Parts: sequence; structure tokens; C-alpha cells
Amino acid sequence: MRLTQAQHEQFENEGYLVVPDVLPTDLLERVRAEYSDLLDRLYADWHAQGRVPAPQGDFFEKLLTSYKAGCDWFQPMDISLPGDEIAADCPFHFGPAVFDMVTNAGLLDLVEDLIGPEITSNPIQHVRLKPPSVTLDNEEARAHITATDWHQDRAVALEESDSTQMVTVWLAITDATLENGCLQVIPGRPQMYPHCPKKQTAIADGCLDLSKATPLPVKAGGAVIFHPLTPHASRDNTSEKFRWSFDIRYNVSGQPTGRSHFPEFVARSAANPGAGLDDWQEWRGMWEDARAALAQKAHIPIHRWTSDAPACA
Repeated sequence: MRLTQAQHEQFENEGYLVVPDVLPTDLLERVRAEYSDLLDRLYADWHAQGRVPAPQGDFFEKLLTSYKAGCDWFQPMDISLPGDEIAADCPFHFGPAVFDMVTNAGLLDLVEDLIGPEITSNPIQHVRLKPPSVTLDNEEARAHITATDWHQDRAVALEESDSTQMVTVWLAITDATLENGCLQVIPGRPQMYPHCPKKQTAIADGCLDLSKATPLPVKAGGAVIFHPLTPHASRDNTSEKFRWSFDIRYNVSGQPTGRSHFPEFVARSAANPGAGLDDWQEWRGMWEDARAALAQKAHIPIHRWTSDAPACA
């Protein structure tokens, strides 16, 4: 799969693309099955502890039951360490299906068309499993579970990567619709906007013309690809079902990732074809090693914006 000239021009002028059918159906099913097995293991432990009833229903019903019971499935299912304090036993998920998704050849072809053939898998990456908003706890503020504030990906990485050539790929595992909280963008490629600590790190009030907000529904297996300066947010999930996506990033190899304390890996290299990582267990081991090292160190802040900045007053 390669980008057309029209798609190149759209990305240059508007900062985003919606590309259908990026992930093959069999890979989607493998990712879903991998997460279903993971949830079954988590749920069995919670049931043994008396925290949830006997398992019944499908993957999403068990997710919702667990959420209502106060069982945290987000961090055990995330493909990253958290941005706050890291414990030696902090859970995460790195499995063969997710690795095959991140390194999928068709997906990397699209990334190559935008940033060239020396591609590093950037460690700023997350799973997002968003329940219907009516089921959310009133205290819920995690961006990976609720609607997100308007932000730029450049701004939620450390300043070291401000000149890095990077793209974000937002992958739909279920259909993303207007009702269940699809992504929305402000088209164009503006300068970096000031950000403030809100529900999440978010663009300061008054910087954006929200009348230009463009929702981007996409079917399961499709992708939204956008520039790190493209303002974006996700809508509330007003449907009765979960919305499931991953957001992953790629940058030109050798350039700073914006999370230098988290592990990166070469996903593709024309200059050195043998450099690309092809072992999911090695990927997982890199994160296990990072967790062990970071658990013994002082917390490394991942946000550069403070509430006392002039734009946040």
C-alpha cells in the first residue's frame, strides 16, 4: 500500500490522512484474540479475589464489569509504561499480535512514504479502550479512557524531539464513529501552541478556531495518520459500546523520540535491512529492562507545561 500524490498533498496541506483497510482482517482478529486472552487472565485473578462476579459475556462486557468494580485493566493492557511513578512490578502488555501490528509491512509502507525508509518505532504509544461515557466514574480523567482535550503530539513529547520527523498512526480496532468518539482534527500545519495542564495536557484556551474541527470516522482496520503539530482530540463516546484504538508513532531513526528513557527500536531500514527488529520477545524484554531500571530512579517528568505559564492564567 502506497500513498497517492493526492494523499501526499493532503498531508502536506492539512496535516492528516484517513486511510482505510491498513490492517488485514486476520491481524485484527489476532490482536482482538490476544487481548481477549489477556482479559480472561486478569478477570480470573479479580474473580478469585472476590472483586468481580463469575465471568460471563464477551470481551467488552467483561471490560465494563471490571471497570464498574474498580479493577484497573488499562495499565495491564497498555503498550507502554505510565508517565508517572514506575514500580518494578508495573504491568503492561507486549505480545506477538501487537508487535506484528506495529511492524506490519503495509503500515510501514505508508510511514515510509511520509518520513523515509529509516523508521524507528517511537515509544510514545498506547491502547485506548473507551467505555460509553454514561458508564464512566465521575472521577475518571485518564485520557486513554475518556474523551481527550485538544492537543498536539509534539507538545506531549519532551522538547528534545521538537525537530524530529515523526508521524502518529491512530489505528481503529473497532469502527470509530461520530457516536462512539472518533478522532477529530483542526486541519493545517500550524506552529506549536502553548499547552496547559487540564484534564490532560491541552492546548491553551483561545488558541484554536474550533469551528474548523473535522471529525474523522474510520472503519476497523483503517488508520488516521497525522503530523505531530496537527491539533486533535477525541469526542465523547455517546454510544452504548466500547471504542477501541491504538495510537502509535514512528520517527526517523537516529532522531530523538521525546521519551529517551523508554525503549525504541528500528522497524525498517533501507540502509541496513538486517537492523529491523523481528522478535516480539526482544521488544518485550526491552520494556522489562526499562521498567527495572526506571523503578530504581527518581521519576522523570514527561510534561513540559506548567499551570503558571502566562497562557494558562
